[in-house]
Amino acid sequence: MKELTEEIFIDAWTINDIVGCYLDKKADYPDLFQIVSGYDLSKPTNKIPFKVYVELCSWIEKKLGQFNLIKIGRRIGESTYSLMLESNMVNAESKPLDVMKALVLLAQKGVKDPKRRGWEIVSHTEKSIQMRKTQLFNTHIQVGLLDTLVRKCKVYGVQVNLVKEESKGAEFDEYLITWL
Repeated sequence: MKELTEEIFIDAWTINDIVGCYLDKKADYPDLFQIVSGYDLSKPTNKIPFKVYVELCSWIEKKLGQFNLIKIGRRIGESTYSLMLESNMVNAESKPLDVMKALVLLAQKGVKDPKRRGWEIVSHTEKSIQMRKTQLFNTHIQVGLLDTLVRKCKVYGVQVNLVKEESKGAEFDEYLITWL
């Protein structure tokens, strides 16, 4: 996971979701918006260097805190779910496992990585799914993303817990998603 991000690209809509959370604070956070200056974010499918995503997340975590990243993850979760619906990957009756399978596929399409890293389903039961993040996605953003996606499945009592952490020596971050 520590490899450089030079050959990895992400769709512009993800970058727009991140900076979109702070458009009303553009004057207060010029350094944040400087990170995206010079990149064409006008078309959602434009490919933006992944290092831009990493820089944005690092800046937000250092300056504004982890909760802001979870909030951004929820916004990205909304956009991700909309894309899944538009692409007929899921529908209003989809179950959490269906949505997680769609996430695996959508990450492969939305992130251009020669190593094809993204998401993997580690295990699942009737009321839980364990997901492994193999891409350099921000750990905290994924909590909000996964929570939002599973809530779209009309389940309640959703919890997303980081059960393996790369920052604590695990090879990858893994999240256990449970619901009632």
